[in-house]
Amino acid sequence: MSIRARNLTSQRVNQLAPSGIRRFFDLLASMEGVISLGVGEPDFATPWHIREAAIYSLEKGYTMYTSNLGMPELRQELSRHLKDNYGLDYDPDSELLITVGVSEGLDLTMRAILDPGDEVIMPDPCYVSYNPCVALAGGRPIMVPTNQENNFEVGAADIEARVTDKTKAILIGYPANPTGAVMPRDKLAQIAEVARRHHLLVIYDEIYARLVYGVEHTCFATLPQMKENTILLGGFSKAYAMTGWRIGYAAANKEVIASMTKIHQYTMLCASIMAQVAAIEALKSGEDSVTEMVKDYNRRRLVMVKGLNKIGLPCFEPKGAFYAFPSIKSTGMTSEEFAEKLLLQEKVAAVPGSAFGQCGEGYIRCCYATSLADIEEALVRMGRFVKRYKK
Repeated sequence: MSIRARNLTSQRVNQLAPSGIRRFFDLLASMEGVISLGVGEPDFATPWHIREAAIYSLEKGYTMYTSNLGMPELRQELSRHLKDNYGLDYDPDSELLITVGVSEGLDLTMRAILDPGDEVIMPDPCYVSYNPCVALAGGRPIMVPTNQENNFEVGAADIEARVTDKTKAILIGYPANPTGAVMPRDKLAQIAEVARRHHLLVIYDEIYARLVYGVEHTCFATLPQMKENTILLGGFSKAYAMTGWRIGYAAANKEVIASMTKIHQYTMLCASIMAQVAAIEALKSGEDSVTEMVKDYNRRRLVMVKGLNKIGLPCFEPKGAFYAFPSIKSTGMTSEEFAEKLLLQEKVAAVPGSAFGQCGEGYIRCCYATSLADIEEALVRMGRFVKRYKK
């Protein structure tokens, strides 16, 4: 039999839809003069003292492998950070794993905990990788609709209504991508009660934990009896402007971390030592930089949300991350049609809400991690566009 007569790639991968974000980035790459509100990346450079630490590590010859778990110094600093900020005690030798970004942490989590057919409950809309990571691990994503009317908060009763004998975990992340929503502690506590009642794991993605405005972030593992049953995923990309360094972590009980490490050691081996050195510096002395960046994001957030509402794209007030998620339903277009026409006609790039799930249809994601001048100009262009099409 000719090899060409066979299926060369797995059915599981063939069934995955390509990322709804990538096509717009490909279009964007071929155009000039575009203001991008699409990429979820800080426009700040990594603070100099963090870069300098990595440069110095290279000068000292730090170019080798580290422990699979990550540098002991980094795990110790991370343990201290989680204790100081949340009052959580994680053993740096057995309950922390340094990963290549939160994305690897998410993938490792799913492959470590799921058997074929296991179900994972998550909000819709949600970050684009949630659903595929579950599917690639052989699991089944179970979506819980959220909407602008309830501030895109996922409800405990809606989660519980979807629990079956195949449910293994709940996957949530607040502050949320793409909506900027932040869940109050009392509502997270209700979800925790559902998890306890049904003996479910909770995977909590808090990559945007430091980026909140006028509200308090709640770490899910701090809720009563939840530390042992929560897999906490975090990282340095957003708060410290370290996206390209690809450095994240998982914090969980020893059994889960050991299972994740088995996969990590055969696939990634370890995170880059230079990135780990930079992360140590970020934890030791990066707080002032984070505070200043958050202040700047907040100024941009207020301009973006006010401007979107003014031009006729209703937008609830995001309390975290650096995204606005306005409704474009008044134009009569789908979110993909709106985003493509906006890019081609006004050279403003935004991400169609449908890229984040069925409940994202009728919205676009606008990232305000760009300069205030670009945000203001983008709003002018979007205002022209909306006038042209609003019904």
